[in-house]
Amino acid sequence: MKLNLDDILNSHLTARAAIVGILNVTPDSFSDGGRFLDPEAARRQAKRMIDEGADVIDIGAESTRPGSDRVSADEQITRLRDVLPAVTAMGAIVSIDTTRSEVAAFALEAGATIINDVSAGRDDGGILSLAASRGVGLVLMHMLGEPKGMQKDPRYRNVVAEVRDFLAARIEAALAAGVRRERIIIDPGIGFGKKLEHNLALLAGIATLCRLGRPVLIGASRKRFIGELTGQSEPAGRVFGSVAASLAAYRRGATLFRMHDVGALASALAIEDAINRSGPKK
Repeated sequence: MKLNLDDILNSHLTARAAIVGILNVTPDSFSDGGRFLDPEAARRQAKRMIDEGADVIDIGAESTRPGSDRVSADEQITRLRDVLPAVTAMGAIVSIDTTRSEVAAFALEAGATIINDVSAGRDDGGILSLAASRGVGLVLMHMLGEPKGMQKDPRYRNVVAEVRDFLAARIEAALAAGVRRERIIIDPGIGFGKKLEHNLALLAGIATLCRLGRPVLIGASRKRFIGELTGQSEPAGRVFGSVAASLAAYRRGATLFRMHDVGALASALAIEDAINRSGPKK
């Protein structure tokens, strides 16, 4: 059954997993930079991911890979103009991956219903008030520093506790701006200012994040830490590791999974859910 936005926002209560397909209309994203910069290629990829089982298409026009440079709001909108409205016309739930309120406003006018802000409203406070006024979904993500230098030497005393506290504070900031609690999704920011051990600790500690009472989104797809564990230097070779990380997160309480390889995760989740339904009732 196709999920709607309320299903996504209540997934932490139903344990219904949802797949967020990644569509980068950028020349420099870490895994697929340039492949979908052409609008027609982007539209085909969106349709492919929907057919493979994506519940949400997350469209971004600015790379946030380590070392990336900022892209102006005008350039992001130019990249989105021939893509985002076409994807919403396919009937998909669309998320706009941006930290700029002007870009988010354009996307919402074009039919997007979720704002995915890797800065959690810190780059542009207008994001929070925009989400509040439009009543859309809002993803608040943890990132240590900024993309340009976030991987230089990230350090934590207790990464799970620090990420939890950060997300709790950003939830409060969103509430103060008028965002309804039931519209918020949280994301620990796997790979955003984290070393291998930090990413593993966060995946193992998802239950702690779930206690914040909002759906947890995990974006482990093709990330460097998976390559470190599997020996896969090329991002495209990290599909199996990405699926494994997502399933491990699902078993610990996460319900939203941002993926490049939608079909692979959809198949894995179908098996996982079938096994769970067949097992003894608790």
